[in-house]
Amino acid sequence: MISVIIPAHNCEQYIEQAVRSAEEQTVREKVEIIVIDDASQDHTKDVVEKLLPSAGEHKIIYHRNEKNLGAAETRNVGIRMAHGEYLAFLDADDWWEKDKLEKQMKRMRKTDMPFVYTGRELMNPDGSTTGKIVQVPETATYNSLLRTNCIPCSSVLIRTNIAREFYMCHDELHEDYILWLRVLKKFGTACGINEPLLKSRMSEGGKSRNKLKSARMHYGVYKYMGIPAWKALYLFACYAVNGIRKYI
Repeated sequence: MISVIIPAHNCEQYIEQAVRSAEEQTVREKVEIIVIDDASQDHTKDVVEKLLPSAGEHKIIYHRNEKNLGAAETRNVGIRMAHGEYLAFLDADDWWEKDKLEKQMKRMRKTDMPFVYTGRELMNPDGSTTGKIVQVPETATYNSLLRTNCIPCSSVLIRTNIAREFYMCHDELHEDYILWLRVLKKFGTACGINEPLLKSRMSEGGKSRNKLKSARMHYGVYKYMGIPAWKALYLFACYAVNGIRKYI
C-alpha cells in the first residue's frame, strides 16, 4: 500500500484537485489518502468530507489538528497515521499526472533506493501552465544536494520506515530539505525521474515565493546540518546560481 500525505491549511480552493489526482493514480498498489487539516479557518473540511463517499477503491482519511502545527509536524501526523509500506507527499495546492506513482514504484523496485523524486511543471495560481519545466538529475547524493535542493517535496515517494526514522523538523527552515539530507547522509543515493509528473502551483504566500526569506531558510539548513561557515558560504553560492538557472 502507498499512503499519500496531504497537509492542508486554508486550501478549500485547491484541495479537491490534489485529492482527485491521488485517487486517480494508475499504480497497481492500493492507495490511502490521508488529508491532515492543520486547523483551517475556511471550508477545507467541508470540501474533503464531500469527497469521502466517492473514494471508490481508494481510502480517504480526514484528520483535523486541534491547533495549527505547521507543515513539518502536520506531515509527521500523517506519517504516524500511515498504513502503507511507502509514503508519497503531496501539498494541497499541487497535483500529479495519473502515472506518477506507477512510474515511481517501478523505479523503486528496480533500484531499491530509499526514495524516488520527479521533475515538475510550474503552474500559475489559477492552474494554467507557466510553460516552465524544472528538470531533475537521475540521482542525488548528500554532497550534490548540498549544492542545490533539486527535490520537490510533492514529488517524493519514500519508504515509510525511513520516513519514520527521521521525520520532518524545523518548520521555520526548509523541513523537507533537511529530511532529504539526513536520509542521504545515511543511505547515500536517491533516484530521480526526469519527467514533469508533478504539477507545482506557484501559490501566493508560499515559502518559495519570497526569495530572500527562502535564501535565509536555506542557509539555516546548512547551520542545522553542522556545515562549517566557510563551506556553507561556498554551497550557498552554488545554491544561488542554481536557483537563478531554475527560474529563468
